[in-house]
Amino acid sequence: QVQLVESGGGLVQTGRSLRLSCAASGTAFSAFSTYTMGWYRQAPGKERELVAVANRGGSTNYADSVKGRFTISRDNAKNTVYLQMDSLNPEDTAVYYCNARNFAVFNIPRDYWGQGTQVTVSP
Repeated sequence: QVQLVESGGGLVQTGRSLRLSCAASGTAFSAFSTYTMGWYRQAPGKERELVAVANRGGSTNYADSVKGRFTISRDNAKNTVYLQMDSLNPEDTAVYYCNARNFAVFNIPRDYWGQGTQVTVSP
């Protein structure tokens, strides 16, 4: 079982920065480093969307809307994944969720989710 707790959200003005953190626990018998970690967000009236993902192999992927502004990173020693958000704009306003994914047989994914942290960017 995996538990995820996000932190670092808040209210900022356009152009400012925030860093989100996601602390993982309960990873007995399965190391944090074996999980694909990601950040998703959901704005009012919109579907949840992928923001960034840090793959087990070290590669990263980003939504087009955040490329060049957001950076995902992970510290396996601390069981923590981060999302550095720079040059924020009001369209980034959403609840941000941490996601951990591993795979069962036949590559069936199993997802774990945090409770989310609110990010609000004022004009």
